[in-house]
Amino acid sequence: MLDIAVAYNRYKFLGHEFLTWLWYLIENDRKSLTNEKNEIISLNIGNKVVFDNKTDNNTENIVIKGDDPGLEEGIIALKKGGFVTEIDFLFQEGEFQWKFIVKGESFSLNSLKAPETGNIEKKDDIEGALLEKIYLFEKPLLLIEALYKKFIKIRLSPKWNTEVVPLIKTWISK
Repeated sequence: MLDIAVAYNRYKFLGHEFLTWLWYLIENDRKSLTNEKNEIISLNIGNKVVFDNKTDNNTENIVIKGDDPGLEEGIIALKKGGFVTEIDFLFQEGEFQWKFIVKGESFSLNSLKAPETGNIEKKDDIEGALLEKIYLFEKPLLLIEALYKKFIKIRLSPKWNTEVVPLIKTWISK
């Protein structure tokens, strides 16, 4: 059995590839962005993307931040061998919107902002409001889980090297 630290360091690249793949889908192949029910979802890049670029013994950290950030600098970072370490996402479903950050190294969801719930007017409403809030917090977790399952399925197939990687490389080199 692998030591947890060894496994963490050995496989953390999967999170970086996952985030790069998601960014690629958002920019180029929205019809492939589906949830656990295979429904097309509305997922967009928020206002922050973080990259790491390792050169020799140094690690350069690049943060692109701001409302409607231009991600051209991110493409340049990818061209230079950098990788995506975290992305701020906006997820929309009907009238509801979630905002959250996914860190590739640990797959943690940070700064999760769920839609507002209704006001609690009576003591009897507390349980319903709590269940609604749990449901709203669970929604982006299930979404990322479904997308990651889809990514791993593709990543482990021969299609990854023959189709997906060339498409991503073409996208980066434009």
